Amino acid sequence: MRISQILLSTGLAGLIVAGAVALGQTPRNRAPLPNEQWVQLFNGKDLSGWHEVGKEKWSVENGQIHGKAITKEYGYLETAKDYKDMHLSLRYKCVGDGNSGVFVHTRFKAGTADVSQGMQFEIDPTLNHHTGGLYGDGRGWIAWPSPEFEYVQHQSDWNDYLLKVEGNHFVARLNGVVIMDFTDPSPKSFDGTIALQLHAGGDGDMMFKDIYVRDLSVRDASGK
Repeated sequence: MRISQILLSTGLAGLIVAGAVALGQTPRNRAPLPNEQWVQLFNGKDLSGWHEVGKEKWSVENGQIHGKAITKEYGYLETAKDYKDMHLSLRYKCVGDGNSGVFVHTRFKAGTADVSQGMQFEIDPTLNHHTGGLYGDGRGWIAWPSPEFEYVQHQSDWNDYLLKVEGNHFVARLNGVVIMDFTDPSPKSFDGTIALQLHAGGDGDMMFKDIYVRDLSVRDASGK
């Protein structure tokens, strides 16, 4: 085959691929369906779309969410919206020594910061304290990362956290490494908010930014 023929065929192939990509994009005359795009959960300016639970301090500083313990109780920042299945991407940095985490399928006892349901993806600045592990739903620890993944977290620096929740399948990817992949044989919660946590004890000091979600939830006409 001549070089000109190769270039021509390659160019045509590129046009076909480009056309396929264009056809795969969300039409402009309708809202995107679930899983068609990532949606920003934190606008970098204020806490619109989030609710504070408890008495800890949540603020926005330089485009980042700052969670700071001012008591020795639990504190949370939860989304206004519920999610069933999702992919959640965020960046976090542990400023202090306090334990933290990201809850999914969260519910709180009325008027309190007591979690009544939800699964937590652990965040802990202390090594060997199972960042990426699953905890919650009244069951304590449910799954831990293997020991070789305990050192994937960046100490005193930003970490990329990608969390996947699909039915009873939970995946945590930390700084590009899958550190936990677990299928829960007996799940207890299936729907609820996403919540950032400050653990009790008064040492919580966390930064979060670049928070995006792909909502994969499938609901009926009533919204359930």
